[in-house]
Amino acid sequence: MKREDDFEIRKEHLKGLTEEQLYDRFWNLTEEIVKPIVDLAYTHTSPSIERSVVLRMGFSSLQAKPLIDYGTKYNLLGKGIGNVILTYAKLKNMDYLKAGEELCGGIGWDIVSEKMKGSDK
Repeated sequence: MKREDDFEIRKEHLKGLTEEQLYDRFWNLTEEIVKPIVDLAYTHTSPSIERSVVLRMGFSSLQAKPLIDYGTKYNLLGKGIGNVILTYAKLKNMDYLKAGEELCGGIGWDIVSEKMKGSDK
């Protein structure tokens, strides 16, 4: 089956546009297409994204796993595990790396969970 060449017909509405107008139209359409994806990224996260954040904070992959697992268990993944670690560090007045180590060991999740969920109000 041969496709009919209808390019001349399809480009008719663009015929009178200047180079600058075409440029603006392209970027407006691109923004329109990408906006739902960007909106989704602002409101959703995943264990792999949070793991990446934890690794960039200086934790090892062996530490990242329990942090993500506990974060999921306590339903805090949406708050951002990095934010959870920093909040716990602030609550305990300690360095965030030490706070992360405690959280890795299962210590402090009840405290930080109460604080983080209380910040929703």
